[in-house]
Amino acid sequence: MTNINKNNLLYRPCVGIALFNEQGQVFVGERIDTPGAWQMPQGGIDDGEDIVAAALRELQEEVGTGKADIIEIAEDKIRYDLPDHLISKLWNGKFRGQEQVWVAMKFTGEDSDINLNLDDHPEFSAWQWMDLSEIIDFIVPFKRDIYVKVVNAFSHLV
Repeated sequence: MTNINKNNLLYRPCVGIALFNEQGQVFVGERIDTPGAWQMPQGGIDDGEDIVAAALRELQEEVGTGKADIIEIAEDKIRYDLPDHLISKLWNGKFRGQEQVWVAMKFTGEDSDINLNLDDHPEFSAWQWMDLSEIIDFIVPFKRDIYVKVVNAFSHLV
């Protein structure tokens, strides 16, 4: 699948999760497939799945816990395009990027409740709590613009 014209492709529906701890920091995981690149949990919204169900499912799959309460769902959807060299490698070349709905959640568990290896296909190799204002410098470069918008959308929660 080479020479894909991304202008003919759709955006993949996706949910992103800003999981806040008691200190107002957010959960970030280091991507297994991109060491040194950190991100908050996110993933596709399945057909017929609503935002809340998708967010709770992704939290369980990527963080290994469902111990969280929804605080807020961002009003605006955020889109990003994949770099051209990744289009044919992700999602069978069907999407040009993602259109994300971001959900802020309050973590109600203990750090020991987090289990990155609970799912058969773990996404993260490591995790940490980080100040919301600091995460942009750790995010894979092509996603930094969306993270600026996420920080702006949820900074009032810190």
